[in-house]
Amino acid sequence: MSDAQRIYKLEGDAAVLPADCNQARGIAEYAIDFVTGKIGKPDASVLKRTEQFHTDSVICGLSALALGTNAPTVLRAEALEDYAIAGKKSGAFTFGSMQEVHPEKAIVSNSSAVREWDSNGTNFGFDPERNHTAGEFGHNDFYPVAVAACQMKGLDGATLVRAMLAIDEIRGRLAAVFSLKSYKIDHVVHGAIGSAAVYGALMGATAEQIEHAIGMSVAHYIPYRAIRAGKQLSDSKGASAAISTEAAIMSVQRAMRGFIGPKDIFRNPESVFRWNEKTEGDRSPFDLYLSHSGKDFSVMGMHFKLGLYEHQSAGAHQGLIDLLDKHPELLESPDKIAGISIVAYEPAFGIIGDPAKRDPHTRQSADHSMVYIIATLLRKAIEGKTSDWKTLMLSPYDYDKAAIFNTTTRALMEKFSFAHGGKEYDDRYPDGIPTSLVITTDTGEKLDSGLVMYPVGHARNTTADLNAYLDAKWKLLGGMAVEDSAALLAKLGDLPSKSAADVKELYNVAITKRDYVE
Repeated sequence: MSDAQRIYKLEGDAAVLPADCNQARGIAEYAIDFVTGKIGKPDASVLKRTEQFHTDSVICGLSALALGTNAPTVLRAEALEDYAIAGKKSGAFTFGSMQEVHPEKAIVSNSSAVREWDSNGTNFGFDPERNHTAGEFGHNDFYPVAVAACQMKGLDGATLVRAMLAIDEIRGRLAAVFSLKSYKIDHVVHGAIGSAAVYGALMGATAEQIEHAIGMSVAHYIPYRAIRAGKQLSDSKGASAAISTEAAIMSVQRAMRGFIGPKDIFRNPESVFRWNEKTEGDRSPFDLYLSHSGKDFSVMGMHFKLGLYEHQSAGAHQGLIDLLDKHPELLESPDKIAGISIVAYEPAFGIIGDPAKRDPHTRQSADHSMVYIIATLLRKAIEGKTSDWKTLMLSPYDYDKAAIFNTTTRALMEKFSFAHGGKEYDDRYPDGIPTSLVITTDTGEKLDSGLVMYPVGHARNTTADLNAYLDAKWKLLGGMAVEDSAALLAKLGDLPSKSAADVKELYNVAITKRDYVE
């Protein structure tokens, strides 16, 4: 198509899709043009950050498989045993295997694995310069989509990293303009839309076919946050992104075979967008800006998790570490601490302060329990007589059965109170993770962390040596997954220089099985 026929318009470093246009078609056009290099010159720092997030996610996924976690193991076995490909038709690869399988099954397996620990990258839907501050969550669970397509089409690492960046850009900008959680819809919908667009672009789909696939994904496959409710969470919580993406990829495949899906889904008055946010005339609820060049990409606002914990607890992590640094006498004994109060914003209070999470029995519930997370961190600090976050970093073994029912941790949990800070705190989110923590000592002294906004790992933290923390995390989790974590990091690094053959072998890693009891 000619430039004049395109839905999106170029303004500076962004492709602009106003509310009164067919945004589904425009997203499709952007994905095709960006991944093929027709538009866009991302800064080297953007490509590097995308590579770091990919490495981080893969190490999370490999360690989840090494420790035999349930959903990734089930979905990987399903892919290898029921959906293997033999003959001329090409497929994609699950972690740790060179058996070609159906691409949607490789993707559901790998995406489930990278998400299982809830320790990969997080975005909070925040673009204040455009007043796009819907604050929807999101995670980079979707890189296996780009990898699978590049493996099938024989594409190189330079194309791969652009494709991963495009997925993050689409889902990240959608997260900034539309809050799915406000309507009890799971945040993975934005990622599924980005996945359909980029997978279709890599596979050679037309913009119309991708539009149909996006329409099918939104019309047929909307997951609700019911998967995250309850006292003890199920496999569905961690596998939500994987399952929604599996459906998105099948939608692309059907569209490329000729299936006609709903068009113009963002302006459809009965889709999740306009149904929940009414608009006048033929308009979606938002304008959409998708970066194609420079440094202002959504991925640059994503946050790293430095260990295993719900990211809403990162401010409390930082507050505790800061107090332990200033008051090392607290490390002498649990008896030195009479009480701990945490104040945070909504939705942190609602998600990980839920009273149902005060007595977790499973890892999936424990890593969404503020009192468990911070009590475990404190117990480890006292036992190790250290306040070094890199040393204390929470690992899967801090959520196994023995850890969850550790008597010292449980005793510390009883000393916690958790409160909502109200408007003062809520107004500071999602710019930061506004949290404060006060420890009352055995002598009655109150030690206050002050307000924490940008903990280590947060995109706007400018004081910490992020690379040192990532190195510690990758050694911790990588060492659980493979025998040689340095070789693994070399394999995953310098993506833009990788050949098509390298991309095909990217996930061909010997996974070392470890004992783990959930």
